[in-house]
Amino acid sequence: MRHTKSEKLENDATLGYTVCYNHSMAETQPSTSTLPTAQDAEREAERRNRQTSIALVVSALIFIALVALAVFGLTRDAKVTETIRDIFIIFLALESLIIGAALVILIIQLASLINLLNNEIKPILDATNETINTLRGTTEFLGQNLVEPVMKLNSYLAGLQRMLELVGLKKK
Repeated sequence: MRHTKSEKLENDATLGYTVCYNHSMAETQPSTSTLPTAQDAEREAERRNRQTSIALVVSALIFIALVALAVFGLTRDAKVTETIRDIFIIFLALESLIIGAALVILIIQLASLINLLNNEIKPILDATNETINTLRGTTEFLGQNLVEPVMKLNSYLAGLQRMLELVGLKKK
C-alpha cells in the first residue's frame, strides 16, 4: 500500500517527528506548558507571609537589643553620655541644615513652576479658548445660513411629494 507525501508527513507528525525541510532551522516546541495553579499561589502567599513574619521578628529583636545597649551604655559613665549627647545634637543640627536647604530648593522650584504656568501655559490656554470661540461662531453661522435653508427646502419638497401622492400624480 502506497502512502501519499501528505499522509507520510501527517504520520511522521503524529509519531513525534519534526517535520521540516531544513532541520537546522527547526524550532523545538515545549511539550507541555506548566501554568501556576491555585495551590501554587497559596504556597507562594504562605511563603511570603512566613518571610514577612520572620523579618518583623528579627527587626524587633534588633531594635530591642539596640535600645538595651543604649540604656546600658548611657548609664555607665556620665562623660560618655555627654559625648554621645553632643554628637547627637550636632547630627540633628546638620539634619536641620539639610532639610532647610531642601526646602529652599523646593520653594525655588515652585516659583519656577508658577512662572512657567503664568508665562507659557496661560497664553496657550487663552489662544485655545479664542480658537474654540471662533469655531463656535463658525458652527452657529453655518447652522443658520446653510443647514436651516437646506432643511426648509427638504421639508417643502417632502410636502410637495406627499401632495402629489395624494392627488395621484405620483405613485408611492
